[in-house]
Amino acid sequence: MLADTPLAFTETLETARRRSDEEWRERQRTRLAGPASRHVAAVDADGRWWGQMRVDVVDGQALLMSVWVHPDVRGAGVAELMLDDLAAHVRLTLGMPELYLEVHEDNPRAIAFYRRYGFVDTGERTPYPLPPGGQELRMRLALG
Repeated sequence: MLADTPLAFTETLETARRRSDEEWRERQRTRLAGPASRHVAAVDADGRWWGQMRVDVVDGQALLMSVWVHPDVRGAGVAELMLDDLAAHVRLTLGMPELYLEVHEDNPRAIAFYRRYGFVDTGERTPYPLPPGGQELRMRLALG
């Protein structure tokens, strides 16, 4: 994932490789500990991961994070299925009217996907640590 789409993650491949299996497990447990967290994955019958994404509530807003789709299935509807699940969770389970995300400005394919799905650019920008000088666009999806 990280080697394939480094702009989608806030750590380097080298840093990620230094983490032990137990560190990865603890990191995941911590991320999913809250009742508002939901993580979905597209996994085939052989256990191969084709995609993943999650939603957390941050500062009172539902935030889409950790989005990744395997290059072989990009554009095949995998992201839409996972996002459908998370959007329904935010609207129906959490009772929240909007879903937000931040995406690197140099990731036009992801930006185009989010726009097709219905996200709109809020005009807000945040600095992105990797690479230095980059920015993330903040986007919002109204959940009717």
